[in-house]
Amino acid sequence: MQLFSRVILVFVGAVIAAGVFAGDDPIEKAIKARRAAMTLHSWYAGPLFMMAKGKIEYDAAAASTAAANLEMIVNSDGSAMWPQGSDNRAYPGKTRALAKAWSEYDPSHKEAMVTAAAAMAEAAGNGLDALRANIGAIGDACSSCHDATRAEDF
Repeated sequence: MQLFSRVILVFVGAVIAAGVFAGDDPIEKAIKARRAAMTLHSWYAGPLFMMAKGKIEYDAAAASTAAANLEMIVNSDGSAMWPQGSDNRAYPGKTRALAKAWSEYDPSHKEAMVTAAAAMAEAAGNGLDALRANIGAIGDACSSCHDATRAEDF
């Protein structure tokens, strides 16, 4: 299952890269890349949240895979996806990133996500109670950054 997930991740990355490198505006490319990265965050965190809420049946292998992939994504260096001037005022309709994402960036948001993802990767396959004990930190890490630097709408 993990090999399949890695193959899918490589495929998705190739598709994203093809789209990112197709345009002319480097800032628009960066915006597309970071939106794709956020989609991957959601893709891997989503099943964990759904299992925790009882919306889908807990599956230790699926939870472990999702958590390991989330951990891999959050540990990647996405700094090139955040060039100065790629905010929602400069690129309306393309991003919800507020200009203060650069002027008021707090590295603790990334640190919280890295820590939460590592804890989830360790716990996710150890039963539903272990997953539930760690899911709040994932949600808190997502919210802390989004609440501070993301506009409600495009």
